[in-house]
Amino acid sequence: MLRTKSGLPKHCGWNLDREDGKRRVRFRKNGFSVYLTGIPWSPDFMVQYAAALHGVKAQATNIGANRTAAGTVNALVAAYLDPLSTSPFKTGAAETQRSRRNILENFREVHGDKPVFRIGANGQRTMLLTREHMQQIVNEKASTPFAQRNFLNTLRAMFRWALKEGRVPDDPTLSVTRERVKTTGYKTWSEGEIERFETKHPIGSRARLAFALLLYTGQRRSDVVRMGRQDIHTGVLAINQRKTEGGDEAHLEIPVHPKLREIIDATPTVGVKTFLVTSFGKPYTAPGFGNWFRELCDAAECPDVSAHGLRKGCARRLAEIGRSANQIAAITGHATLAEVQRYTKAADRKRMAREAMKKLVESGW
Repeated sequence: MLRTKSGLPKHCGWNLDREDGKRRVRFRKNGFSVYLTGIPWSPDFMVQYAAALHGVKAQATNIGANRTAAGTVNALVAAYLDPLSTSPFKTGAAETQRSRRNILENFREVHGDKPVFRIGANGQRTMLLTREHMQQIVNEKASTPFAQRNFLNTLRAMFRWALKEGRVPDDPTLSVTRERVKTTGYKTWSEGEIERFETKHPIGSRARLAFALLLYTGQRRSDVVRMGRQDIHTGVLAINQRKTEGGDEAHLEIPVHPKLREIIDATPTVGVKTFLVTSFGKPYTAPGFGNWFRELCDAAECPDVSAHGLRKGCARRLAEIGRSANQIAAITGHATLAEVQRYTKAADRKRMAREAMKKLVESGW
């Protein structure tokens, strides 16, 4: 790093504080100015210097450049979304990125011009966006618990990164609470709903093929839309699951169920690389597929279930025939067994109840 004649890093100079007569280091570049504290070149000093350089970069970045001022919510969001930054945003799945980008864009649409922190005369940084402020913002979303949860998780990820990078002096999302959503998640398909869908959408239709790919592979819609004939070798479907946030990409090799094989062979497909294509002959995006499949479910009078519920339906069936959590996870690719064990536990209880009642009847009671 360039050391200037003053013995300081580039863009830094000594400045005399008129109030106490002390010399302080001041960073100045392209109209951006901030005091740096501590001993020049020390680790703490260099963290502040890096943050000051980022402040200049944030002003010039192409992401929101026309509305970004250093030290504001706009600047922080722009830095977090910058594909050249060190933020973990770009490592998430495409659908996660889309969802979180929308949340952050909406957040800065309302709060973008507000400063995140201030710098005192002594160079001390103090948060202006406090935990109390963040709790109030989160509380305003209490009427939509799922949106509230996603909002808080997104802001937490950004501020956790910003604090680690020295871009903010504190994380305002720490200790912030939200309304707990009491739910079992996506509804698992029942056998009755499976039968209704199959009756409405016969073998040979794109709808039935989409349904079978979900039910007989136990995969997410983001993986199903990428499946094609080239992925099947000697009766085995090879899948590289899309990376989910906080998890690793999983490689799965799933034997093709005979019913799935029958439906694939009976369905005329026009896709070159994927089984499923839109009416324009293009592969589906995960959200686009979800919207289309929602319409198929409604047409089959299955309004309360979804594509992801078929992944759970696959796990349920495996559990009910006595497969272990590890065996089920080998197909679904779950990173942890906690979710899978819910199915096996429920299935075990159902099976044991059936066997117990059978013994009671046989005993003559």
